[in-house]
This record gives sequence, structure tokens and C-alpha cells, in this order.
Amino acid sequence: MTPAPATEYSVYRGSEGAVKKALAKLPSLGPKEVLVKITHSGLCGTDLAYIPYGIALGHEGVGIVEAIGSDVTQFKVGDRAGGGYHRNSCGHCSYCLSGQDIWCYERSVYGEKDYDNGTFGEYYVGVETYLHKIPESMASEHAAPMQCAGATTYNALVSVVKPGERVGIIGIGGLGHLAVQFARKLGTEVVVFSTSKSKEEEARKLGASEFYLLDELDKIQKPVNTLVVAGNRYPDWNKFLVKNVVARAGNIVPLSAPHGAIELPAFPLFFDGYNVRSSLVASRAKHDEMLAFAAAHDVKPWVEKFELTEKGIQEAIGKLNGNKMRYRGVLVAQEA
Repeated sequence: MTPAPATEYSVYRGSEGAVKKALAKLPSLGPKEVLVKITHSGLCGTDLAYIPYGIALGHEGVGIVEAIGSDVTQFKVGDRAGGGYHRNSCGHCSYCLSGQDIWCYERSVYGEKDYDNGTFGEYYVGVETYLHKIPESMASEHAAPMQCAGATTYNALVSVVKPGERVGIIGIGGLGHLAVQFARKLGTEVVVFSTSKSKEEEARKLGASEFYLLDELDKIQKPVNTLVVAGNRYPDWNKFLVKNVVARAGNIVPLSAPHGAIELPAFPLFFDGYNVRSSLVASRAKHDEMLAFAAAHDVKPWVEKFELTEKGIQEAIGKLNGNKMRYRGVLVAQEA
């Protein structure tokens, strides 16, 4: 086994409402573990939610493999690797055996277990089969947000859409701007719904063929087959769940989880046959498929870069909280 250096390293944790630098000990690597020297880490709204709990933050990491466990065969020192949200599963339950390991009852995902291991820091320790090789053509600053935002949006879409269908996307922020690109490259007609007319030019540049404000749904000429909710709040379901906006037997896919209940009107839900589907990142195979698809079709996040320091993290959080990020913040290590 190639041993992990027995030294301290820097991580960033929530402390008294802010993110502070702290020291942690590098563990000895297990047989299937990989030590990744972080170069880039995306900032996600989920990270903000975990600041009060004091855990090591970050789950959209990309970096260089620095050491490997004795049984690791898929990575070698010097490779680029990404990951950080879905970290492990049992490997033998019905979910794991059918390629749905994200739903494993013994899974390890960011915020549920492994509290001292995050991608906001110098190092991240990952299990070999829960890390992902980064395509050569994909820049690390673009690969970092794909480890959560990219996996979430791609997995949601490929599970329900077919080429030629119409896909509606509410909001083109951190998740929505990737959903527009993936949906278009998957061969669908993309319809964007937004609160701001100023987003129309960007929506069309990303691949949308139609654009409507949320208060002008009466202008839509043909209903969408799938509605992806990518904003930070739920829409007025009574306006959207009508057969002229979302087609009968259509899919409703919430990508984010705003606080509060999803209150859906019962009559159209049953009599128009709507289906509500969730998407929590992606299982391992879909994650790798997403990276390959994105590289082949030039799907990439629009990013703003910040230093991977206390100051840089606070600047990025301020911009994200102020709804001014276009569209994913990426923290960059000084050595990158």
C-alpha cells in the first residue's frame, strides 16, 4: 500500500455561522481508499445548509491522486479524480445490485456520515469506486460542479425524457443552466420559465427554443412533457398543472428541496395523470455516463472562481446568497 502522509492538513468547517479553517489529521489509507489533493471544489447550496452543523464542508471536489490503497486498481498517482457527495454503499443490497446504489440503506452521502471529510480543504479521501475519472477534455474548474449539479440534472433528465419531447425548465440558475444544456443535447425541445425577462438571452444561448415568464403561461402554444423545477422555490402548481402547460401523463421533477411541503392540486394530479419523480445526484454508473456525455457534447457549467481560503469562501457564499452567482461558484486551491 502507498501510505498517506502522516501530517495535518487544512479543512473548512462551519463555526458560529461562518466558515473557518481548521486542522485535521490525514488518516492511513484503507485498501480501497484514494487520497486526492484538491485543486477545485464547487460551492453548492447544500454546503450552506450544513454550515450550522460544523462538519467538514464541500462535496464537489476535483483534484490529483496523491496516494492509493493497496487494492486500488482504477486510479494511479497523478490521475485526476472527482467526487464528494455519494461516498459509499453496501454493495450487496437490491439497490446496489441493480445500479441504484444512491438509494442503499447503508449509503454514505455528504451530510449523513463521514463528517470530517470534505472537499473544501487540501485533501479528500475517497473510496475507489465512488471517485470518478475526469475526461481529458474537461477542465477541472468545469468538472467540479459536475460532481453534484451535473450528476443531479443529468440523472433526472435521462430517467424520463426521450428525444423529440418538450422539456420545461423553471429557473436557469446553478442547476437550471445545466439542465437546459443537457436537455437540448439529449434531443429535446427546451422551454424555459423564469421570473426575469433579462434571463431570456442567456436561456436561448444555453439551448432553449422558447422562453416564458411565470405570469404569461397562457402564451405557451404546446404543453411540455416533462417539467423540471430547478429554482429555489416551488411554482404555483395550480397554474402549471393544467393540460395546456404540462401534458397529460407528464413528469414533474423537483431538483431542489426548498423548505416546506409540496402541495399539489389533487384533481389534475389524478385526472391528468401527472407523475412526480425525485432525483438525488446519481448512482455511480450514471455519474460516469454523465461525465462522458458532457465531455462529448460540450456541456459545461458557467463558473465564477474564488480562492479556496476563508476569504474566498465567504466571498463566494455572499454572492450565492445574494443571488448574483452566474452560475456556479468554484473554489480554486492556491497550488492549482
